Amino acid sequence: MVHRPSPCEKLSSSARAFVVACVLLLSHPKAARAEDSLTFKAQSWQEDNNRIRVDSQYAQVEKDLGTDTRIKVMGLIDSIAGATPTGEKPAPGQPVPEVPMKDRRKAWNADLSHQFPRLSVDVGYGVSRESDYVSDGWSLNTVTDFNQKNTNLLIGYGGTSDTIMEPKLGWKNDRHKKGADFITGVTQLLDPNTSVTTNISYGTSSGYMSDPYKIVSTTRFVDDPGFYHTEAENRPEKKNKLSVFGGINHNFEKLNGALDGSYRYYHDSFGVTSHTISLAWIQKFGEHVMVQPSIRFYRQSASDFYYFDLDRSRIDPALEPTLSETGTGKAPFYSSDYRLSHLQTIDAGIKVIVKITAWLSVDMAYDRYLMRGLDHLTPQSAYPNANTFTVGFKLTR
Repeated sequence: MVHRPSPCEKLSSSARAFVVACVLLLSHPKAARAEDSLTFKAQSWQEDNNRIRVDSQYAQVEKDLGTDTRIKVMGLIDSIAGATPTGEKPAPGQPVPEVPMKDRRKAWNADLSHQFPRLSVDVGYGVSRESDYVSDGWSLNTVTDFNQKNTNLLIGYGGTSDTIMEPKLGWKNDRHKKGADFITGVTQLLDPNTSVTTNISYGTSSGYMSDPYKIVSTTRFVDDPGFYHTEAENRPEKKNKLSVFGGINHNFEKLNGALDGSYRYYHDSFGVTSHTISLAWIQKFGEHVMVQPSIRFYRQSASDFYYFDLDRSRIDPALEPTLSETGTGKAPFYSSDYRLSHLQTIDAGIKVIVKITAWLSVDMAYDRYLMRGLDHLTPQSAYPNANTFTVGFKLTR
């Protein structure tokens, strides 16, 4: 027999944190005018072996407000269900223990941009809500062009304020987390067909950083060899992170296609270092069809405080129930969350866009996501593989 904690109704998911400040990294203000548009997409993330399924519906409206001002409003609904690992060690020959989860997330984001003579400014704000998690985020980005508009300089800031509520765990008070991200980057046009982009971003997070649904196991301090003890994970209450990005885009006129490639280096104070390489080919067939195959390789080191279990560590966590003190943020730190382990992922996909009329286009995409652990200790059953299906349309005028 093993000693197990009381089952939790759900666990936090990879889709939990709707970080509105991602606009800082993904949606830079642009000087060129665009058409008014309405975009809708439906996406389904389906992990193998009936683990997690996330069904999302996303709608976005873009509208000109005069000649130099533009607004963009996005709304998102996620339905999350399935089962996910708790971090608890498995019985010999068995997959890692999982706990069922179910939640619904609603989020919205709005961006207002204005083009000044030499400066484009974008201000964004958004909110994400789940049954036990609320995230507010804001961003401010500026893009300046010079060198006869062949060079763009990006400077941006984003912030988040999160509240975690979980009365089922016996908390008397909500927990809070705040984050701030800064980015600066340059995009340089090398010739009419080639551009390169480099940027550096730095971020900080502070507050409640642990996952209240994750636990660690140990057979130490347990007399009966058939039992083990579980303890809630505990992460530091502060994290700093640094990211360096470089990308290149080249248009091959004779092939009627373009190559987009990038590399990203990331390091944080939890001890995680990662490398990401992405490649995509954009191929046009006539005036109405575009096909985009892509692949992304990702590899990260383990966090300084990741342990499959505590048997091989010198950590002696308190044995008494401490649910009201889950994730104190005080040393010692420990987590068995596989997402903090030494791992790699490969994400390969293909996207097809068809322009039906001058004002209507449809798109379809499929991605295969593979994750594998590299520490030769954490069971491979902890790591998910998944299929992603996306369909959508865009109306313009």
